[in-house]
Amino acid sequence: MGKKDSLTKVLAILGTILVWLPLLAPLVFGIVICIRSGMFRFDFLMPAELFPVVLAGAALLLWASFRARLYRRLICWALGIAIVMLVASQGVAVVTGLASGATPATGWQWVLVLTLFFIFLLALIVLAVGGALLARDLIKNSG
Repeated sequence: MGKKDSLTKVLAILGTILVWLPLLAPLVFGIVICIRSGMFRFDFLMPAELFPVVLAGAALLLWASFRARLYRRLICWALGIAIVMLVASQGVAVVTGLASGATPATGWQWVLVLTLFFIFLLALIVLAVGGALLARDLIKNSG
């Protein structure tokens, strides 16, 4: 059985918060802007812009999951897919000219980049849920 001490719990909780932060920030900022200006704006690219925060949280989650021997596969796979899809979406945007503006944001190129980015977001959500499950199980089994 893995280590389920206080350090592991703190790693899981902090990692989960750091992974959820870039997912929830666009919504929170959108609501604040809506209250101030009356117009709802949603920056769907913010999770990619804040990916270093996700990486820090994922590193803590990986450490906690390997210490506790829980949710290792889920966290590893979700992080791996997120990294691959983010790099792929950016690579396709550069290669097709979407990133530079040489190609208009329409057509199959745009759909492909958005699809890859959507898979990236889904992988981040799975990573965040995996972190929440890990933290929940660690806290539940401590009593």
